[in-house]
Order: sequence, then C-alpha cells, then structure tokens
Amino acid sequence: MQEGKLRIYFGYVAGVGKTYAMLAAAHEDKHNGVELVVGYVEPHNRPDTTALITGLEQLSPKEITYRDRPFYEVDVDQVIKRNPQVVIIDELAHSNIIGSRNHKRFQDVEEILRAGIDVYTTLNVQHIESAFEQIEAITGVRVNERIPDYLFDNASQIELIDIDPAELIERLHKGKIYHQSQVQQSLDHFFTLKKLRALREIALRKTADQVNHAALKNDSNYDGAYAKEHILVCVSASLTTKGVIRSAAKLVMAFKGDFTALHVVTERDDYLTKAERKQLQANLRLADQLGAKIAVIYGENFSEQISEYAKVSHISKLVVGKSPDKRFFKGRTFINDVAQAVPNLGIYIIPMVNEQQPNRFFLKKRGKVDLHFDMSDLVKTLLMLVCCTILGLFAEKVGFSFSNVIILYILGVQVNALVTKGRIFSFISSLLAVLCFNFFFTEPYFSLRAIDSSYPATFFVMLTAGLITSNLIKKIKAQVRLNSDRAHRTELLFQTNQALQIPESSSETLAVTANALISLLARDIVIYPVEDGIRQKEVYYPAGNTTYTLDTYQNLKESGVAEWVLYNNKRAGATTDTLSAAKFLYLSIRRKQAVFAIIGILMADTDPLDPFEKEVSLAILGEAALVLEKDTLRRQQQKVALEMEQEQLRSNLLRSISHDLRTPLTSISGNAKLMLDNSTRIAEASKQELLSFIYDDALWLTNLIENLLMITRLEGDVALNLQANNLDDVIRAAIKHVDPHLDEHVFNLTISEADLFVNMDPALIMQVIINLLNNAVKYTHQGSTIDLRVTASDKTVCLEVSDNGSGISDQALAKLFDLFYTSTDSPDAARGLGIGLALCKTIITIHKGEIYAKHQIPSGTIIGFTLPRMEIKVNE
Repeated sequence: MQEGKLRIYFGYVAGVGKTYAMLAAAHEDKHNGVELVVGYVEPHNRPDTTALITGLEQLSPKEITYRDRPFYEVDVDQVIKRNPQVVIIDELAHSNIIGSRNHKRFQDVEEILRAGIDVYTTLNVQHIESAFEQIEAITGVRVNERIPDYLFDNASQIELIDIDPAELIERLHKGKIYHQSQVQQSLDHFFTLKKLRALREIALRKTADQVNHAALKNDSNYDGAYAKEHILVCVSASLTTKGVIRSAAKLVMAFKGDFTALHVVTERDDYLTKAERKQLQANLRLADQLGAKIAVIYGENFSEQISEYAKVSHISKLVVGKSPDKRFFKGRTFINDVAQAVPNLGIYIIPMVNEQQPNRFFLKKRGKVDLHFDMSDLVKTLLMLVCCTILGLFAEKVGFSFSNVIILYILGVQVNALVTKGRIFSFISSLLAVLCFNFFFTEPYFSLRAIDSSYPATFFVMLTAGLITSNLIKKIKAQVRLNSDRAHRTELLFQTNQALQIPESSSETLAVTANALISLLARDIVIYPVEDGIRQKEVYYPAGNTTYTLDTYQNLKESGVAEWVLYNNKRAGATTDTLSAAKFLYLSIRRKQAVFAIIGILMADTDPLDPFEKEVSLAILGEAALVLEKDTLRRQQQKVALEMEQEQLRSNLLRSISHDLRTPLTSISGNAKLMLDNSTRIAEASKQELLSFIYDDALWLTNLIENLLMITRLEGDVALNLQANNLDDVIRAAIKHVDPHLDEHVFNLTISEADLFVNMDPALIMQVIINLLNNAVKYTHQGSTIDLRVTASDKTVCLEVSDNGSGISDQALAKLFDLFYTSTDSPDAARGLGIGLALCKTIITIHKGEIYAKHQIPSGTIIGFTLPRMEIKVNE
C-alpha cells in the first residue's frame, strides 16, 4: 500500500493563521471533488476559524477519561475505517492524554499515513526537535511538545503561513489570538518584536532547508555526492546530551551526511541511577528519531575507544559536549587524545545550553561513581585489615623484618581491591593499612604518633603504593569484565548464527531465536509467526522461574499490540511511546518491508533493556530475519519451480495429445468413411481388415483415456480404497482387459502360491498390470513370449512381466518411468504418450511398494514391482 502524503501548514508562532489557511484549503479541495473529513481541529475559540469547520464532514473524537475528566483525541481507528482521501488533524506536536494508544499525535498521524490516507496538519517552528535548544535560548521558554525532524523533512508539502511580527502583535492586542486575560503573559514570553523576528527567521530557514531536502530526494540525477560526511555524536546519560545530539543533527542536515550516535559502556555504567539510565535511554531514542544509527562499544578509555571507532567507521566529524570537569594541572584532555589519534577528524565542541546547570553525568563519572558504598565491602575491608595485622604480629614475633610487614599490608590492600567493588574501599584500605601499621608496629606502640623522622616518608610510600596497586587491579578487573561482556556477546551471536543454520522450517528458526533471547535477557518471550502477511497463533517461551504462562499471557489480551506492530512495521508496547501500558515490548522480525514474525519480550516489573541487551537482541533478530528471508525465498523458488514443472507437464501433455491423437482418429475416420463410401464394392476380407484397424485404434484411444483419467485422479487428494485382495483374482481380472493382441503372443502366467493377499486398491493395481502387459505387447513382435510371474517372500509379493523381444538400451532403461518419455528403440513408440509406466510408478509408490525395470538375458526386458504382503489369520 502506498503511504499517504503529509501537508504541513507551518508558522513561526501561534496566531499566524495556520488552522484558518488549512481549513480554507480544505473547502477548496472539497469543491474540487476531494473526499475530505475533519479528524480533529482545535479552534481556540476563534470565531473565524470555527466558522470554517461548518460544511466539512467531521469525525467524532475519541473520549478518554483521565482523573475523572473527559479528554478528546484523534480516533485513529475511526479515521482508518472511514478511509477518506484526506483527513485534517490540527496541532501535529500535541501530546496525547495518558491512556491513548500513542503518546504523541504525530504517531497517530504516521499510522494514518501508513494506511494510505493524506493528512493536512499544522505546526510551529518551536516544536521541531532540532530547533528546540536554539529557540529555548532565544525565548527562555522550554517547549515540551516536539516532533522528530524526519517527519518535517519528509513532508510532501510545506505551506509557510507568514505574517509580519508587528501585525501579529496588533492582532494579539485585539484578542484575535488569545483571550484578553492571556495577552500580557504572551507579550512577556513569545510575543516581542525581537523574539518574533528571530522565530520568523528560523522558520524561513527551516522551510528553505526542507525544500532543498525534498528537491535532492526527488532528483533522479542526484548521485549522493554530498553524502560523504559521516558525523559521530557521543551519547551519555547527561541532561545536556540532547542539545549535543540536536546540534549534531543540524550538522548532518547541513553536510547531507551519515549520522551515528555512539555510547561507550564502561564500568561506571554499573553505577548509574535508575533516573540516569532512563535519561540515557531517552538520549539514545532522540538520536534514533533524528536519524542516527545507534552504536554501542565497550572499554574504559573513552578517547581510545572513540578514536578506534572513528578510524574503523571512517568518521569525518565528531560532535561532543563541553565537559565541566576541571584539572589542577594542565595536561592532556579527551579532545587532545582524540585529535592526536585521528588527525583528520573534525571535532565540534558544543557548550551546554545553561552553564548554570552542571553536567551531572560527568561529575558522577569523575567522582561519585567511585564512592560506591556497600556494607559487605566495608566488612571485607575490615576483615582484611584484621587478618593483615594478626599475620604481621605473628611475623614480627618469629623475626620477620620491618619491610616484610609493610609488604604484607600492601598485599592485603591488593587482595581487598580484588574482592570489593567501589574504589572508595581501595582508598580506605590503603589509609587504614598505614594507620594500623603505625599503631601496631612503630614506636611508640599502640599510638598514632611517629617518633622516627623516617616514618612519615615510609607511611607516604606505603599509602601511595597501596593506592596505585589497588587502582591498577580495579582497572584490570573492569577490563576483564568488559572483555568478558565482549566475549559473551560474540559467543552468543556466534552460537545463535550456528544454531540458525540447522533448522529446516520457520517454526524451528523462531524457536532457536526465542531460546537465544531467553539466554541473553532471562525474560519470557512470545512469538507470533506471520505467514502471507497474516498473524498466526502465538507460541509462548517461558524463562527460568517465571510466574507467567501461556494462559497468563492470553489473559493480558495483548494480541492487538502485536497486530499493530505487524500492520505498522514499528515497535510498540512496554518502554515505547505506543500502547505503552502493555507488559511486553513487541518487535518485528523483518527484512525491509517483509515481516516474518512478531516477537514480544516481557518487561513487566523489570528494567528496560540496557544498550548492550538492546544491541545484541536486535542483532539476533537481524540474523533470524536473514535466515527466514532465505527460507521464504527458497520456498518461493520451489513453488515457482513446481509451477513451472507443472506448466511444462501440461504443455507436454497437450502437445502430445494433440499430436498423437490425430493419427488414430485420422485412421478411424478414414477407414470408416472408406467403408461407408464403398461398402458394396469392398470384399468381405478387406472389410474385416478395416474393422480390425478401427477396433485397434479405438482400443488404443480407450487405454489412453483410462490412463489420462487415472492421472487426473492421482493429481488430487488420493483416497485409496485399500482392501485385502487375493492377487490371483486381480491378475485374472486384469488379463480380461488387456490388448487382444496378447493372443498373438505366447503368454505364460505363473503364480508361486495360491493365496497371496495384498492390502491394495484393486482398481489401481489392475491398471498397473494392464499397462505392463500392454507395454510388452506393444514393444514385441508377433509370436514372442510374454511371461507374468508372481513370487512371494515372508514380507513382500513380487510381480514381474518379461518378454523376449529386442529389449531397450541402458539410456532408455534409466528414463523408462519418466512422464512423457517414450523409447525410440521401437517404431511403435511414436504412438505412445509416455504416461503408462509413469502412472504405474505413481500407483505403486502410494501403495508403499517399489517398481523397477531390468534387462532379460539373453534378450528382452523385465518390468516388475513389489508390494507389502498381508498375513491373513484364519480362526480355527
């Protein structure tokens, strides 16, 4: 289905006349025959605007009760069901009330566009995501309702509604925009000449950029020459990161380049608060909305990790936020390190929007993250000091030197660094180790005073050594953990990739995918397979000690969320802005626009997926989609090949019938006409000969029709009429219907046992015997010998028809049972369609038997088949 087109009536502030212009255009379109309805319009108590709604078909808004108050939103389902050419939906950036399917109205609009319906809507410049920081700096007003830039950039048409700022302020004073009680407040915020002119300039620039973007997008000769820049933005959990991302998005638009958002996962991520994790997710989501590809890497050294990524990914420009951390000594900074490692990299440093707001994330990383405090770690630290002191006292008693006790305490500090988490305990253990050494092992004993002037230097060296070694151990631990994460991710993806190569069906592939996700996330998984665009019944995969079951899931009644994901090809459910009340996060396993399954991940009472889990999960789904696509293509190829084969068979059949029926029909009609025209002049012997020719040709046609009818029956769903039959009776019944020319041959019938019972469809097996005997008659000369022999073993019965004719070649023998194959070894083959023996093979196969052909020594051919023998128990 082709998506609908989006037309935006765009202005630089409220009151410029966007809604009025949109409704006026709607009346003109309606007059021109466009089927148009009003989905939602906010008239703002402006009489002129309200009057324009009259005369247009209006759909009832959806009423949602929140905190005992009714609210009204766009009824998306009603719009899609009505399916007009155009729907009018005012205020694109509006936030829907809690309880709505989507958090934002622009998501409602996207859903309607995907249904193939055109949308007219309105928007102010301050509601565009990338302009947020700039407009907040100009106006001092923080706008919370915003739309992603791609929606504006990809709009089919932008109608700029412009008005002079002075005239706009005059309209405000007259009460044509807001009620008189709100005029003064508006004048104190947006409605000043300086601010309005700045907003107007931004709106004009955004419109021009959009027009240029659309022109490049629609230019068939555009070869992407401008899209050589690759811009990287660093994403953290900082509140100010959103401003950095928006600035990077503007650079991407300016340079027409690629866009990547990078998050470096370090040990410090373990200490992020719940609010900071949520902020990190929001920052990554914003980058995704602005068109960035999300990347996650692991390491402790920021500059080294970013430098390596920039080299490998061919980054041309790096955008980072200004860090507020201060250094007592001027030295190398993060920017210096990256600039030196990647000399050709352009680095853009974006200052914080509000310098009074500290970058709390960086402060946390530099300080508080190291102050992680845990009571169990404190107990471990104290126990370590007690053990070192006891061992030191024992060592001193047995005569160990002063330096050995110092080494013992330093060793204890190192052990403590291994068994505790926060770096604060490395500092505490080092400091307490010095104090314990001073208290127990230096004069005066059991006092913190130091008489010897060399003791302070000893204490300093001891403290420094303890801090350095413990810090190194902490870094090694962190690196080991990060390497372990990398190894786990690589191993999991490798195992999943290997496991996905084994399944032979889509259901097995989905099961492997579900088990891989359970192994990674330890969460319940539900999968809805999709076949031919239709959602199938769900399959539930519980994880570990889950309390959920299939019945529990079905009681949630979330299948509608999965249906929405299938229809819209976008994620929905928990942790998203669409149908967020759901307990599961729903994603599609897809390649391009083809959806193979909908997968749900349990999110109830658990934290959202962290960047690592999300990245690996998407990688697993991508692998599964690739395998399912290959499986789908393989099945499509098999279907096409089967259809081609069937078409070829039909063509061959029609060609053979049209060619081969002509000869006997011509002979029958010619001989019959000859007898009719000369019945009195033809001798009796000649009449008998002509009648014999007519009979032979008619018999040949009868056998042909019988075989064709049998093939038609076997092409459908075969319902065998299986009965216990004596093979002797079936053979003798078949001989009665064999070509009468059998009498011109020496025919021998040999049956080894009197009662050979076989579970068979007698009509089909009779047809096989008739075909085999007719084949022997057809391909042997008059007077030759034809034998029909039946032998039996404990489990099988074997029937063979042999002749002593000239036989057939090895090449013909190999193809004897192929449909439409006729041997060229005999001149009589010209009258055969090549379907008799192929039919025999089909019948014997569905009876779970085997058919074969071989040479007879010294001459001739043997064609036979075997069938399972049936034991008949006789009651005594």
